[in-house]
Amino acid sequence: MTPSPVGARRTDPLDADENRALAVVRRFGIVGALLLAFGSLGAGAAPILNPVLDIPVLRLFARIPTVSVAIAFTGMGLMVIAWLWLGRFARPGRDRIASQSQVLRTLLTWVLPLVVIPPLFSRDVYSYLAQSEIVRRGFDPYQLGPAEALGVADPFTAGVSNMWRDTPAPYGPLFLEAGSWLSGVAGTNVALGVLLQRLLALAGFALIVWALPRLARRYGVAPGTALWLGAANPLVLFHLVAGAHNEALGIGLMLVGLELGMRRLAVRVKGAPPPPRAKGELTYIVLGAVVISLAAMVKIHAIVALGFFGVMVARRAKGRFLDLAASAALMLVIFVAVTLAVGFGTGLGFGWVGALDTPSKVWSWTSPGAELGQLGGVLGVFLGLGNHTASVIAILNLLGYAVAGAVTVKFLWDSFHWRYRPIIGLGVSLGTFMLLHVSMQPWWLLWAVIPLAAAAGTSRFRNAATAASAVLALLIPPTGSPFDNRSFILHQAYAAAVVVVLLAVLVAWRSAPMLLRPPGRGPRPTATS
Repeated sequence: MTPSPVGARRTDPLDADENRALAVVRRFGIVGALLLAFGSLGAGAAPILNPVLDIPVLRLFARIPTVSVAIAFTGMGLMVIAWLWLGRFARPGRDRIASQSQVLRTLLTWVLPLVVIPPLFSRDVYSYLAQSEIVRRGFDPYQLGPAEALGVADPFTAGVSNMWRDTPAPYGPLFLEAGSWLSGVAGTNVALGVLLQRLLALAGFALIVWALPRLARRYGVAPGTALWLGAANPLVLFHLVAGAHNEALGIGLMLVGLELGMRRLAVRVKGAPPPPRAKGELTYIVLGAVVISLAAMVKIHAIVALGFFGVMVARRAKGRFLDLAASAALMLVIFVAVTLAVGFGTGLGFGWVGALDTPSKVWSWTSPGAELGQLGGVLGVFLGLGNHTASVIAILNLLGYAVAGAVTVKFLWDSFHWRYRPIIGLGVSLGTFMLLHVSMQPWWLLWAVIPLAAAAGTSRFRNAATAASAVLALLIPPTGSPFDNRSFILHQAYAAAVVVVLLAVLVAWRSAPMLLRPPGRGPRPTATS
C-alpha cells in the first residue's frame, strides 16, 4: 500500500484516571442500551402479531406502554450522554486519546443489547419485508405496492405503515433480491424476518466499522476518533442497528468501495509528476468502483461516491482535464456494467429508476424544505390565494435537487483542482442532497456524517456534527409514530426520563468527577529520572 503523506498527530494512551472514567462511561451506555432494549418491548414498532405477548415477564412491558416509552426515552438519554462523554476521550487535538480498541470494545457492549429487540423509531423494516416478499413471490415491486401484490390481509402487509402500502419500492434491486432470500428463510414468520433484516443491517454496520478506521488513517484522523463519530454515533445505533435501516448496507458498501479503490492508489502531491503505477493498482480501482456501484444498487445515493472516487483517480494521474474525462468514462462504464448485471441477474430489471421519487410522497416534519412549503401553503390560505401546499413543496423539492446538484458539481470541480479532499466533497454533497429533500429523516444525514468522520479533522465540523447528532437522536420517538395520536403520553415519558437521567448523571459524576469538568487537552506526562 502506498503510504499517505498525511500523518495522524502522535498521542499518548489514556492515564489511569481517564481509564477509570472511560469504564464508567462504558457502563453508563450499557445501562442505557439495556433500558432501551427493555423499553422497546412495549414502545417499539412491534409486529401486529407480537411474539413478546407470549413470553412470561417480558410481556409485561407490552401491557404498560406508557411506562415502556419512558424507559425507552431514559435509555436513549443515557446512551446520548454516554456517547458525548466518550467523545471527551476521542476528541482531536487531545494529548491523550482513547485507542481504536477501547472505542471498539465500548461500541460492542452498546450494540449487543439492541440486536434482538423489536424495531425502533420507524416501521420501515416491515416495508423491506413486504417488498422482499413481493420479489420472492415473483411480482414486480416497482409496479405494485404490498397491498396490491400481497393483499391487505397478508401478515407482511399488516405491518407496513398505511402511507406505504400502495407505493412501489424505492430501493435498489440488490437489496430487494437479498431480502427475498431472507424471506425464503423466514417464511410467514414476521418476527424472524425482522431479525434477519437486522442481521443484514448489522452486516452493513460491520462494513462501516471495518472501513472507517482504515480511511481515517489515510487522512491523518485517529481511528478511535473516526469510530466515535461515525460508528458509535447514537443516530447509527438507534436507526441503523435498532431500526435496521438499509442505509447501513448502502453506506457500508460505499465506504468499503472507497477503501478498496484507494488500497493501491498512489498518492500524488499537487504539482509533482505522477508516481509509477503500483502493482495491482488498476485492479483495485476497478474493484472499488464495482463495490461502490453495488452500494448504489442498495440505495442510489451512493452513486455520488463514484464521481469523487473518479476525481481521486484523475488527480493521481497528471491532473489534466483529459485525465478527469478518462476517469469519468471508466466510472460510467463500470456503473453501467454493474447495473446491467444486477438488473438482469436478479430479474428485477430497471423499474427502480422510475420509483426513486417514491419517498417524496411523504413530507417529513424534520425537513426544512417541507416545513417551508407548509408555511407557504398557510400563507397562501391567509392571503386568499388557496391552499397550494403540495405545489409549493413540489417546487421546493425540485429546487433542492438543483441546489444539491450544483453543490456536487462545484465540489467535484474544486476537489479536482486540489481545493478540497474528494471525500470531504463527497460528505458535503451527500449532506446537501439529504438536507434539502422534503422527506429528510435524521438518519439520512449519516450519508454525510460517516464519510466526513473519516477525513474531517477540524473541531468546527465535529462540534456541529456532534450537536446535530445528539439533538436529532432524541427527536424521533421509539415507536416511530405519535403513539396512536396520544401525544400527551410522549410529554409525560420525556419528563419522567429527564428526572431519571439527571439522577443517573449525578451517580456517574460521583464515580468519575472529571466527566462533568470542562474538557481540556490535559498535560503530557513528564519523564522522571
